[in-house]
Amino acid sequence: MTDRARPGSETSALAPAELAARTARLERLARLMDRAVSVPGTRIGFGMDPIIGLIPGVGDAVASAVAVWIVLEAARLGVPQATLLRMLSNVAVDTFGGTVPIAGDLWDVAWRANMKNVALVRAHVESPVAARRASKLVVAGVVTGVVLLGAAAIAVSVWLGSWLVRALRGR
Repeated sequence: MTDRARPGSETSALAPAELAARTARLERLARLMDRAVSVPGTRIGFGMDPIIGLIPGVGDAVASAVAVWIVLEAARLGVPQATLLRMLSNVAVDTFGGTVPIAGDLWDVAWRANMKNVALVRAHVESPVAARRASKLVVAGVVTGVVLLGAAAIAVSVWLGSWLVRALRGR
């Protein structure tokens, strides 16, 4: 039994032509949002995401809504939860990085969350088992990293607090 024919997978329930059409539609949307135009003479490309992001407040919300729609489509294609978490973390990084005025639009050009997410969908479609394993490892790494960053933040806060107390006492 191949990866594509796993029982209970929504991906296996789709006809190959339908699966290809849905994946191609996601790829076109990601390209439109992240790489529609290339800057001549460079390898830099950008799409509608940074342009829409120029509209204060609303722009980033609209671009994020499109990115979340791609994640929802991935869920409908049967992409596993670990991969969906990776995709949502890409959207979160893109959204939070994109909220900084001007620099956020440059961030949107560089990060390309939609292209990253569609690559994850494509990997799942081509080899679901391998994509699932890779996603679980990345999610475990991210969770470990967040826990370590949290512990470091607490340690730094305690150190700064004790330093401030000593400084206020005159030592």
